Amino acid sequence: MELSDDNLQILTEYLKKTLDPDPAIRRPAEKFLESVEGSQNYPLLLLTLLEKSQENVIKVCASVTFKNYIKRNWRIVEDELNKICESDRIAIKANIVPLMLSSPEQIQKQLSDAISIIGREDFPQKWPDLLTEMVNRFQSGDFHVINGILRTAHSLFKRYRHEFKSNELWAEIKLVLDAFALPLTNLFKATIELCSTHANDASALKVLFSSLILIAKLFYSLNFQDLPEFFEDNMETWMTNFHSLLTLDNKLLQTDDEEEAGLLELLKSQICDNAALYAQKYDEEFQPYLPRFVTAIWNLLVTTGQEVKYDLLVSNAIQFLASVCERPHYKHLFEDQNTLTSICEKVIVPNMEFRAADEEAFEDNSEEYIRRDLEGSDIDTRRRAACDLVRGLCKFFEGPVTGIFSGYVNSMLQEYAKNPSVNWKHKDAAIYLVTSLASKAQTQKHGITQANELVNLTEFFVTHIQPDLKSANVNEFPVLKADGIKYIMIFRNQVPKEQLLVSIPLLINHLQAESIVVHTYAAHALERLFTMRGTNNTTLITAAEMAPFVEVLLTNLFKALTLPGSSENEYIMKAIMRSFSLLQESIIPYIPSVITQLTQKLLAVSKNPSKPHFNHYMFESICLSIRITCKANPDAVGSFEEALFMVFTEILQNDVQEFIPYVFQVMSLLLEMHKNEIPSSYMALFPHLLQPVLWERTGNIPPLVRLLQAYLERGANTIASAAADKIPGLLGVFQKLIASKANDHQGFYLLNSIIEHMPPGSVDQYRKQIFILLFQRLQNSKTTKFIKSFLVFINLYCIKYGALALQEIFDSIQPKMFGMVLEKIIIPEIQKVSGQVEKKICAVGITKILTECPPMMDTEYTKLWTPLLQALIGLFELPEDDTIPDEEHFIDIEDTPGYQTAFSQLAFAGKKEHDPVGQMVNNPRIHLAQSLHKLSTACPGRVPSMLSTSLNAEALQYLQGYLQAASVTLL
Repeated sequence: MELSDDNLQILTEYLKKTLDPDPAIRRPAEKFLESVEGSQNYPLLLLTLLEKSQENVIKVCASVTFKNYIKRNWRIVEDELNKICESDRIAIKANIVPLMLSSPEQIQKQLSDAISIIGREDFPQKWPDLLTEMVNRFQSGDFHVINGILRTAHSLFKRYRHEFKSNELWAEIKLVLDAFALPLTNLFKATIELCSTHANDASALKVLFSSLILIAKLFYSLNFQDLPEFFEDNMETWMTNFHSLLTLDNKLLQTDDEEEAGLLELLKSQICDNAALYAQKYDEEFQPYLPRFVTAIWNLLVTTGQEVKYDLLVSNAIQFLASVCERPHYKHLFEDQNTLTSICEKVIVPNMEFRAADEEAFEDNSEEYIRRDLEGSDIDTRRRAACDLVRGLCKFFEGPVTGIFSGYVNSMLQEYAKNPSVNWKHKDAAIYLVTSLASKAQTQKHGITQANELVNLTEFFVTHIQPDLKSANVNEFPVLKADGIKYIMIFRNQVPKEQLLVSIPLLINHLQAESIVVHTYAAHALERLFTMRGTNNTTLITAAEMAPFVEVLLTNLFKALTLPGSSENEYIMKAIMRSFSLLQESIIPYIPSVITQLTQKLLAVSKNPSKPHFNHYMFESICLSIRITCKANPDAVGSFEEALFMVFTEILQNDVQEFIPYVFQVMSLLLEMHKNEIPSSYMALFPHLLQPVLWERTGNIPPLVRLLQAYLERGANTIASAAADKIPGLLGVFQKLIASKANDHQGFYLLNSIIEHMPPGSVDQYRKQIFILLFQRLQNSKTTKFIKSFLVFINLYCIKYGALALQEIFDSIQPKMFGMVLEKIIIPEIQKVSGQVEKKICAVGITKILTECPPMMDTEYTKLWTPLLQALIGLFELPEDDTIPDEEHFIDIEDTPGYQTAFSQLAFAGKKEHDPVGQMVNNPRIHLAQSLHKLSTACPGRVPSMLSTSLNAEALQYLQGYLQAASVTLL
């Protein structure tokens, strides 16, 4: 695409259309942009638009499109098309920083993100001048520019907070510190001076405090991995200023908004984080500063109000205390009983209260509430922080703290008992306190794994939790119901099984609650209970124990999906999946109604898939329905196809990218259920599966290969007779896959199925070309993974077509090629093959080469006979060779970047391992002995003399063992 006004105009029109709510206009525009994004100059056209367009909406749209384009295409993946040409890359890096700095804030943020994505790949090696360019702009004095640089630096360096230690990372951080630490410190000091100069100028303060927040965040990122020498030397400057900012109060920076945190709160929150980082990681160096930070943060906590805008500040301040109180050498700060009482009374109890804002979130923003409460999302809440502080204090002061809180819990429960409808919040706080006190260690998978011995959890459950859940009205006191359900979920390992069984009908009942939080928690609790393991690794709760509840459980789960706000509730769908998995054949009577409801749901969400987890569990549930029903009645597969194919066709026609890999997996499962020929409905689809466009998306490759394998297993004869013209297309797919290091194993899966199932006549004309392609790939890039797959393939070929055919095809490509393959690949590399079935295929194939290939006995290949036998005995007896050369770091399919739907394997669509040798050979060692016996009968004396001259003693001993086990001798 040229950089012309016409193209800018065309691009403007299409970008406008991508904002249209009507899919009929929006989709084609998106497809057009997708089709041109590989063109040269496309990214430069976008940057020109966001700089020069007169319409703000186009500027913003161009900046978002540009950022997403960079996200999808900047990383160069080996073996894959590089979508951005080198000249565009150079031009982007030359222009993007100045462009970002001169753009309005909304666009600046998008470009800043794009720079950090490019930086992740190219900085520092391929973009060495980025740092210098950034640091030089600090001198400008223009805080719009400075904040742009700080924002970019923050998005570039924040990955240091979660990267694993490595020499490359440390070298990069050192480079950054050398260039950035001093200018950042000078900017910090200058900005603080400017704050006092402009103390009465509200608009100047806003800009300056935005800078200070970013500087404080950068401080955190640069200090996270280790304490840099520079910051240790300048600790006085940083800590003194951080401390004075913590105690600063400027009326001009206070906001009237009760919800949104102001700049002052955000800055203080980040400083609490920075102080906690130093207290935890660099406590020796930080010791001189610690007491004054503890005092300042304590005062902050005692004087800060309950408004939502202070939540982040309060939770970070409490987290600071929590991280300090569990360090042994700060223990003395908290030992005094009065201090503990004061912390409990002034910090913990007030921050455990259920506020009006929490109630509002519970009712009106339940998704966010659930995310925070169940998943412990990163958005720290006051309650979460207070709970962590309780746990921290219990590390050294469990007795006193439990004593103080037991008093509070009892008085809160008494308050509640006086007037439940008014005082229910007291009981909520009491339950929360008990939970924080009792839980010492918790995991998402197992709930509480360590509990406080001083709290009687079962008694509390029976006395205070069960009565709430047993009340007839599931919609009364929804917060307490949610608390009760959560209690079961958290303490499922501590509460005895009989109490859990009593709870199950109560939880099923609460699936009907109107409150989204309550019915979601009920579904989640059931799902967690169904995964618990009892003795001998079976589920703790059995299908038999669930028998009386099957109908009401399934009815209520599916009804819950019709409740307002829960039509795509992932917790409910996961509970459906888990129920199917636990109940197995008990669900068969309900399948007709269940599959109808699942299909309708699938059709509805395929219009606009937005909840990946929900969608995944929905497909898992469909697979379970198919598996469970067809296991009992294989002929039922047809009724599933009737129910599902209409929706599948629509998904494929509308190219719903998120769902296509799932559809292929379900179709494979269905097709594998057929015992005889392939139904015509599948054959009609076959040509479409070979279209190159489907194979462009990485996420489609594994399920598509599996689906084609199912076609070959079930209908090779049909393909050979009715679709022979499609065989070149099938081999074209193999050729594409074999060329990629990431997907070559998938190419071999497909090739092995072609060799195993297709009638020999139908692939005769292509065989030589297949081998030539494999040799070309071997020459160009020989990797361990490729060698392993190649070995399995040639041995499978040998089993299918005979050892002589294998030798002839090799030698027809190049004279003596067979000997080279034996000497250079099979003998030295066979030890690398892994997997039971793979080893068996190789063993049977090599046995055939040894015993059914005349040239091995009387040509120049004979010298390889004993080394090959030795290698085979090694495959049987030596440990697998799993070494991989240093230079081979495979790109895993899941690691390929960008916004493509990665492949999500459906657990319940799993493919049974297929053994192509099957019953033909049960024990490959005995098979070798019998085959050698047969060979020695045909040419007496030859085999023993070859063995005695050059097979080593240990191998010979193993071989004697095989011969004895097979009751044969060598003549």
